[in-house]
Amino acid sequence: MNKLTRILKINLILSAVYSFLCVSFHADISLLAVFVSAAWTSATFIFPNKILVPGKTSVPLNAMRRFFQYEPFVFISAFVIQRSGSYGMPFVLDLFCAILWIIITGVSFYIQYLLGEKRVFIMCPEWKAGYEASSKKRRGSAKFVMIEILEWIDALFQAVFTIILLNIFLFQLYEIPSESMVPTFLVKDRVVVGKTLAGPKFPLSQVGIPYIQSYKRGDIVVFRNPHYSSDRKSEVKTFMSQFLYMCSLTLLKTNTDENGELKADPLVKRVCGVPGEQIYMLDGILYARTKDSKEFKEITLDSKFAAWDLNLLSDETREKIMRIPLSKELVENSYVTEMERRNLDLVSAALECQSLAREFSLYTRKSTSADISGLFSSRDMFVYNMFSNVNNLTISLMTAEGGEKWFERFMNTWHEKNPEFLKDGAVCGGDPYSDACFRLNIMCKLVFGRLVVMNSKLIFNSVDAKDWNKNPERIKQFEIASRLNDYISCMDLRNLCLFPENDADGNPVYIPENCYFMMGDNRYNSLDMRHSYDQKNIPLSSLDPYSVTYYSSLAPQYVHRDRILGKASFRFWPPSRAGIPDKMKK
Repeated sequence: MNKLTRILKINLILSAVYSFLCVSFHADISLLAVFVSAAWTSATFIFPNKILVPGKTSVPLNAMRRFFQYEPFVFISAFVIQRSGSYGMPFVLDLFCAILWIIITGVSFYIQYLLGEKRVFIMCPEWKAGYEASSKKRRGSAKFVMIEILEWIDALFQAVFTIILLNIFLFQLYEIPSESMVPTFLVKDRVVVGKTLAGPKFPLSQVGIPYIQSYKRGDIVVFRNPHYSSDRKSEVKTFMSQFLYMCSLTLLKTNTDENGELKADPLVKRVCGVPGEQIYMLDGILYARTKDSKEFKEITLDSKFAAWDLNLLSDETREKIMRIPLSKELVENSYVTEMERRNLDLVSAALECQSLAREFSLYTRKSTSADISGLFSSRDMFVYNMFSNVNNLTISLMTAEGGEKWFERFMNTWHEKNPEFLKDGAVCGGDPYSDACFRLNIMCKLVFGRLVVMNSKLIFNSVDAKDWNKNPERIKQFEIASRLNDYISCMDLRNLCLFPENDADGNPVYIPENCYFMMGDNRYNSLDMRHSYDQKNIPLSSLDPYSVTYYSSLAPQYVHRDRILGKASFRFWPPSRAGIPDKMKK
């Protein structure tokens, strides 16, 4: 009995200290923490001293054992409540409370061990006699039935709280919400994510288990979405949503944004860029370089995971996919466009642009002093608008003051300002991605220029508009325009600019230590770390003052390991697809 008495006193002291640390001086929900912890501390003083005495029945003994089972849950609840206020707590206080909680949890487990029937009956034989007498009285009685019901309720609460602690520190279950990881994961797949090695934190704090795990390219990780705000209010809301999500075993989702839409948080993606690298992606191929190797090299491992053409998947897998981003025809057209871009002769392109500008001048009014800066907006030069409105734009160019001058500038400024780009082997903009965008821009200009010249010639010769589409060359140029528009509309999904971008002096910048870059396997249908959630109409090439424009969401960012929750190590649902990702038949 002395051992049990001593450990109960130690537990009482620890509980009192913890309650003192829960005191808050802010007029918000954090005030509730001290009342929760103090109420429990009072109970730990009253119950053991008033109820747990030799000679009493074992009903209080069983109740006391269950009482101490709840102690870790009560104090971690107080921990969360105190940090749910508007101001947060100092790191030192978080650390001290976390250490104290671990000690209290260990002490409560030891008390439960001592209160086991075999050990407690040896310590005090009177309890054994009381237990046997009480058991005979309870069986078959209404009180016995009520106790059984309460025990079932108790078991349910114990299971819920245990799951929460396991989810915070050991592992968690996640449901795949989108098709960004097809074919590795399909919508509604459920995965197990190990968290212990990833440095899990106590809720709403920066205190936790030290980081043990590092990540390599190809790892599938679950991480907090950096696109959303991480202020205290958002973090509290997210934690409560995760709490309900964990309690319901991934069935209940309440984490919504300001518009009431479910947040894409957390995300499941694949590590594609690691610390110390600078990367870019062109034509679906990922390249990287490091401080030790200044030359970019192809990352062949990435090609094993990147899914560009879902039409090639088995019929069984394709039936389970809700959306195939690109048809087989569009995929093949993208390959054709990329080949034409790589083979584009800039010298020949410059000569053709000059020729088109001269020919257009034959069909339009002459102007030498008109201000052409506001003749067309960036929206007019948006690729889709430019091609679909080419007839009206042709008329505007032929009739507007300064139209001839604008067209000449549009067609020729790109090579007149950058004559060095016309040299053999020149990489426009200094890197392959910038070069590719520059060439695409010229390809669009050539098609637009051809159409404008053909249209102006038809107008000049008074050809009826209904006969315009009988011109086979004109039809061919519109087909090329359609293919270019299709490619550029999903260009940011197929390619990635230099990341991190070079500094102001052109020196390489690399992904920092403990930071990673993630993408989804289903590259045409993955809003990942390549993109922001907003689109802007921007120049296709920053090297050309008269560049065509397109809507882009490209805004790559890396993710610090603090936001990584762990690796997606096992898929357990559906049973037919259960197993370790990437080691299974897709």
